[in-house]
Amino acid sequence: MTASRFALRRLLLAIPVVLGITVLTFALIHLAPGDPIYLLAGDGGSPAYYADMRVKFGLDRPIPEQFARYVGAAFRGDLGYSFTYHTPVSQVIADHTPASLLLGTAALVLSIVGGAGLALLVTIRPLAAFETALRVGCAVVYAAPVFWTGQILILVVAVKAGLLPVGGITSAREDYTGAALWFDVAGHLALPALTLSLPFMAVIARVIRASLRQTMSEPFIQAGAARGLSRLQLVLTHAAPHAGVTLTTLVGQHLPQIVAGAAITEYLFGWPGLGSVVLHASLHRDYPLVTSAFVIVSAAVVCSSAVSDAVCAWIDPRIRYS
Repeated sequence: MTASRFALRRLLLAIPVVLGITVLTFALIHLAPGDPIYLLAGDGGSPAYYADMRVKFGLDRPIPEQFARYVGAAFRGDLGYSFTYHTPVSQVIADHTPASLLLGTAALVLSIVGGAGLALLVTIRPLAAFETALRVGCAVVYAAPVFWTGQILILVVAVKAGLLPVGGITSAREDYTGAALWFDVAGHLALPALTLSLPFMAVIARVIRASLRQTMSEPFIQAGAARGLSRLQLVLTHAAPHAGVTLTTLVGQHLPQIVAGAAITEYLFGWPGLGSVVLHASLHRDYPLVTSAFVIVSAAVVCSSAVSDAVCAWIDPRIRYS
């Protein structure tokens, strides 16, 4: 089986998963307590006015019929109308997705670089003090919730030290352009990206370190050492490539955790991403926006998992036949 056929099979298996998530999300948000009609019509309307508004937005229909109408409209490219933002859902998602992609990508890069770098450092310099510090540090960082870590970083780095700004994606009182704008965005991005990346960074550091330790005991590593190769050469040129499959699998498996933690992180730092928008919309029972956002995010996560499986199959052909 070629890597392309393997990837196609994984993507086809992802279709029923996305459909199941769509049905589950639609049912749960509609069964949750609360009535979104008061967002649309206000609190001072008459019962007749509320009834007319429910008919206008199709909220008077049974849930299965509402779901069928939603799916039919979604296939035509119509994701509905946001009750909270009074704007088409597609426009709300298009306006806030770039900020979420920027935050998620930065957090993912920090996690991979930081976690893999720590694992390589401890493997190259196998000192007991480094090993202990890595285990303790990773355990503490992984156990700490993102909202706690984010508040600590805000208090220490932004409030006490004043090193980085916090809140929003750009400075509200400035009107930067060009390179100054990019530096301003990077400054606002640093703390939320670091907060979001720390738990995954701890996972990568511990798992890659264990993979490298096991690889360093393999016969081909001992043969390289017998030929006079230094430990640095053995780790970087022989052991590290074998950790590629492990790292790719970790990224595919833990990407949903980054997506899930992004909503809390965005809300904490005032980052104008899709996660904070969906969190706000879910509190106000914005059915179209919450359903569409969950479907899009779920499809992205499932597809990224399928892509990571395909990359692993390309790196190690034995996976295609397992």
